[in-house]
Amino acid sequence: MAIVKKDKPGSSVIGELSPSELIDAKIEELGDWRGEALARVRALIKQAVPDVVEEWKWRGVPVWEHAGIICTGETYKSVVKMTFAKGASLEDPSSLFNASLEGNTRRAIDLREGDTIDEEALKALIRAAVALNASKRKTSGS
Repeated sequence: MAIVKKDKPGSSVIGELSPSELIDAKIEELGDWRGEALARVRALIKQAVPDVVEEWKWRGVPVWEHAGIICTGETYKSVVKMTFAKGASLEDPSSLFNASLEGNTRRAIDLREGDTIDEEALKALIRAAVALNASKRKTSGS
C-alpha cells in the first residue's frame, strides 16, 4: 500500500516518487499502445514547452502545467484523452479537438489505437495553450 503525501492542494506525491516518476510508472504499467501514446504525447509536450511542469493529480492523472494547466493525459480502455483546460478558447486550425466539443471551457483530443498524431499541429496547440495561460495570468494581475 502506498503512502500518499499532500505537497500542495490538488496534488499528491505517493511515497517519495515525483510526479514525473509517477508518469513514468504509469506509462510502464500500461504496457500497451496506450502507454506508447501517452509517452509520445508527453515527449511532444516537452518539445513544445521545455520548461513544462509535470504534476500528478486527481488520483492518478498526469497533468502538464505552465502558468496554469495546459492539459491532462487520461488513459481509458479505448482512448488516451488529452484534455486542454482552456481548449474552447484556443484556435484549432488543424481540427485536432475531437471530443468534449460541447463545453464552454475544455476541449479534448481522443487518441485511439493506430491513430497518428499531427505532431507539428499538436505542438502549436500546446504552445497556444501556454500563451493563453500567460495572457490570463497577466490580465488577472497574478
